[in-house]
Amino acid sequence: MTRELVAEQLTGPVAEHGEGPVWHPSFAGVRWVDMLAGDILELADDRIRRTHVGSVAAAFRPRRDGGLVLADERGFVLLDPDLRVQRRLGDLWDDPGIRMNEGGCDPAGAFWCGSMAYDTRPGAGTLYRLGPDLVAEPALTGVTISNGLVFTPDGRRAYYIDTPTGRIDVFDVDPDAGAAALRDRRPAVLVDPAAGLPDGLTVDSAGALWVALWGGSAVHRYTPDGVLDTVVRLPVSRVTACTFGGPDLGTLFVTSSRQELTADELTAQPAAGALFAVRPGTGGAPVAEFSG
Repeated sequence: MTRELVAEQLTGPVAEHGEGPVWHPSFAGVRWVDMLAGDILELADDRIRRTHVGSVAAAFRPRRDGGLVLADERGFVLLDPDLRVQRRLGDLWDDPGIRMNEGGCDPAGAFWCGSMAYDTRPGAGTLYRLGPDLVAEPALTGVTISNGLVFTPDGRRAYYIDTPTGRIDVFDVDPDAGAAALRDRRPAVLVDPAAGLPDGLTVDSAGALWVALWGGSAVHRYTPDGVLDTVVRLPVSRVTACTFGGPDLGTLFVTSSRQELTADELTAQPAAGALFAVRPGTGGAPVAEFSG
C-alpha cells in the first residue's frame, strides 16, 4: 500500500525557478538556488537571505575547507564562506544556448554537474566531473536535460536522471577512474508518465530514492528494488528537487518553480516557487562535500 504525506509550505513564492536544496552544518539554514536569477537563497530563523552569485546559479556544494563550489552558466566557480567569488575556473563551452543545470558530489570529493540547452533540444547536454585538482572533464555526452544525480554513501553506485527519458538510471562507480568512473548504465526506476517527469532526487538512510516530479505535484519514494511506497503531495505542479536536512537529517526539503506558468496557473497555485518540507519518518545522509 502506498503511503501519502502532505508537504508543509515554509516560504512564500520566493524563487522563479527554485532548485538544488542543500543542508550543511556550516550553513545557518537550508540553502537552495533561484537558478536563472543567479541567486543562492538561505532560510534561517524564518528569514530569507538572498545572495546574487552570477548570471546562473545552477547547483552548488560545500567545500571541505570552507566556502562553496558553484556551477554557473558555463562552468565552475569557487565561492568563499560569504558567497563572494574567489576564483572562476573558466568556461567549458562558448555556445550561449547551453547552460549548466544540476549536480552533486561523490564521496571522494569530486563535483559532477550536467548541462542542457535552453531550448531543451535533444542530446545537447553533457555531464562534467570537476576533480579535486580543479580540472573539469566530460563524463557523459548526448544528454538532453541533465538532472538528478546522487551517489550512494559508499561511492559504489550513482543514480542519475536525464529527465525526458522518464527514468532514474543507476551506474556502477569506479572511484579511481576519474571522469570515466560511471559504468554499466541501466534503468533503476521507470516513472509512470502520468505522474510527471523525474527531476531532482536524493537517497535516504535505507537506500530508497526520493524524486521530485516536474508537472506531477509530488515527490515519490521508491524502494531499492524500484517499488513506489510513498507519495508526498504538494500544492504546486513544478516540483524540482529534494534533500534531507535539519539537525537530525530527518526533514525532507522540497523546492518548486513558477517558471513559464500561465497567469491562470499561477492563480490556481499561488505557492509555486516556494520551499516546502515534510517529516517522512526516515532520514538521509550528510551531503557529500567538494574537496578541491
